[in-house]
Amino acid sequence: MASKEPSTDKSIRAKNNGWKYSVATRYILFLLLALIFYISLSSKLLPERYDIQVGTRSEKSITAPIQIEDSKATLKAQEEAAERVQPIYTYVPLRNDVLVTQLLERIERLNQDTDISTQDKISIYREEIPRRVDDFVKNFVSANRGNDAYSSELLEEMLRVIEQQTYRIPEETFIKIPRLDSEDISQMKVVARDIVSSLMNETTDAQTPRAKVAEMVSTSSLDDRTAREVVQELARVSITANKFMDEEATKEAKVEARENTPPVFIKQGDILVERGQLITPELYELLGKNGLLKDEVNYWPELGLLIFSILLSLGIFMFIRQSNAGYFKFNNSQLLMMVLIYVITLVSMHLAGYLQSDSRTYVGYLAPVAVGAILLTLLLEMSLAYFNVIIFTILASVILNVQQGEIFDFRFGLFAAITSCVAIFSLHRASQRSTLLKGGIMVSLFGTLTVFMMLLIKDGEWTGTETLYSLGFAFAGGLLTAILVIGLMPFFEVTFGILSALKLVELSNPNHPLLRKLLTETPGTYHHSVMVGNLSEAAAEAIGADGLLCRVGSFYHDIGKTKRPIYFIENQNNMENPHDSIEPKLSKSIIVAHARDGVEMLKEYKLPKPIRDIAEQHHGTTFLHYFYHKALRLAEEQGVEPDFTEDDFRYPGPKAQSKEAAIVGIADSVEAAVRSLRKPTVEQVESMIEKIIKGRLDDHQFNDCDLTMKELDIIAKTLKETVMGIFHSRIEYPEEVKRPNPKPAAAEAEAGPDGEAPSASEEDKRRSV
Repeated sequence: MASKEPSTDKSIRAKNNGWKYSVATRYILFLLLALIFYISLSSKLLPERYDIQVGTRSEKSITAPIQIEDSKATLKAQEEAAERVQPIYTYVPLRNDVLVTQLLERIERLNQDTDISTQDKISIYREEIPRRVDDFVKNFVSANRGNDAYSSELLEEMLRVIEQQTYRIPEETFIKIPRLDSEDISQMKVVARDIVSSLMNETTDAQTPRAKVAEMVSTSSLDDRTAREVVQELARVSITANKFMDEEATKEAKVEARENTPPVFIKQGDILVERGQLITPELYELLGKNGLLKDEVNYWPELGLLIFSILLSLGIFMFIRQSNAGYFKFNNSQLLMMVLIYVITLVSMHLAGYLQSDSRTYVGYLAPVAVGAILLTLLLEMSLAYFNVIIFTILASVILNVQQGEIFDFRFGLFAAITSCVAIFSLHRASQRSTLLKGGIMVSLFGTLTVFMMLLIKDGEWTGTETLYSLGFAFAGGLLTAILVIGLMPFFEVTFGILSALKLVELSNPNHPLLRKLLTETPGTYHHSVMVGNLSEAAAEAIGADGLLCRVGSFYHDIGKTKRPIYFIENQNNMENPHDSIEPKLSKSIIVAHARDGVEMLKEYKLPKPIRDIAEQHHGTTFLHYFYHKALRLAEEQGVEPDFTEDDFRYPGPKAQSKEAAIVGIADSVEAAVRSLRKPTVEQVESMIEKIIKGRLDDHQFNDCDLTMKELDIIAKTLKETVMGIFHSRIEYPEEVKRPNPKPAAAEAEAGPDGEAPSASEEDKRRSV
């Protein structure tokens, strides 16, 4: 007869159409995570805005949320810097010694002219000497106009100053000049040139060097009194200022001083407006320019924070999508749990940040920043936890930052990174609750070491008291992390039905009420379950599935047999097989009921769903060959047409939905089949395993799980090696131990449900042994 092939499309659609596998829900969760990031960071990165008006008094003190520039104070500082710039003077080499030499040469020529009277000579000297001095300066200015060396403003300033400081030669000097002869003038040239050259240093005032002329003349080599008086006056008239204020250079210096004046900043945390202070137009303008007023909102910071939050969430999204774990391995229930873990971690950071202050920054080390990494490791995956350490590091460096004018504080970021990585490394294989406390101590030790390392690097910035507090809070933070994780793990396990390694190890304890019931009431089934656990764990680990889940699921997979233990061969000791005296249909009902009964018992004791799924799915929809053929024989003997089909002798299912459930089902059949062999050999074991796997494959029992052909080959090889190890002593035992004849119906009750029991004819042969 053709057996019924339940369609897998319907079950797959039902699986993927729920909210746990909804793509829209997945995107909503990641958007929710971005929103959580935005809200969590807004208090640190966005300025608070106030509803105030000019002329009112502030109801609260307003502090600078970030370091902001005070434009008015900056402008005042620039003007003060410009005012401090001294006038710049430029030296102009006039060569006044040439001027005095020219004057004496002119006097020498004119005095030698006997045709001109003394009175005319006096008149000429009175007019010509001042004019020659004036022409000397004007000729220099004319010659240097357009020259890049001297600006027009400088040359005009030079004319003004020299004219203002013009020296007037006394009248009696003009009367004495005609009396000088050539010999006197020759001596006077040397003395006058030396005096003017020595006194013409860089000077802005000609009066100062002119006052020194008389002294220098009196100590000169001139003996004649008239010559000394004339040289003195000619030197004074020839001496002029030769250093003048450069207005253009001065302006440039003032501009440069303004440009080089650093802006005046109001530091983050400085008070802008005192409580009760009157809001002036200047204060209102300052608050408005820096986005602190509600009616003058600056949306750029919000946009920046929104982009930042989306990038963080997008990073997690892309990692989950592109990681080796696969995009759809995490259902929306697990993603929701991840979001909740982030909320808990962020709240704990904010609570520690609330206790911080400028003088107590070390309180931030109390934050249990490693909580999120540990929960992700124990409840989801280690690789995801390591990636999220990056996110936790960024969040901690922002939320726990108290530095003025800074967005990130590397100290708390480094502290979060190291403690989170240590926590993951210490707890990724945790198998007992006590391990969490040990992991917390490791976090405490490495957190304290990290803080101590940073203190050594920044030597001198911390007092002894602050150092002790910093180390103490860092150590306490690790212990607080362990306490929170221990308290939160049961919540997540119960709420989200998560089977962590810790929970699985607890469920494998023989003192669990169900396992004690299994051991005391059905010792044969208990032994069978333990053997199946060994086989399934080895096979699961060989293909990268959850071996611990397979082992613990195997312990409970036949718990339903405790309701009717004597109907299963492993529990029949020196007694008749009850199946021999009842109808095959009733036997079938009793046999298939143990899966349903087991699920009900597991629900009653609140065991997690993955364990219940293994108990429900380990037989799938396999066919009970023995009872079906027995029913056919009875119908034939009674001479009636069968009123049943093969579908009536199948397990109700469902088929295995996970690799773990499929592996436990294979191991269950293999263990029962091998135990039914009287004297197994390696070839028999290998053939039996291949036959069981092929039979289930042909029966489409693996359609709803993602086992591949390669993985099935690995499972077969691993089961063979494990079976040979478990049954080695019995296979190699030199003497045959006489055992009671096997009861075929009972054997079928164990092996038959897996669809791999020997045929009816083989059972008849055994019965005759």
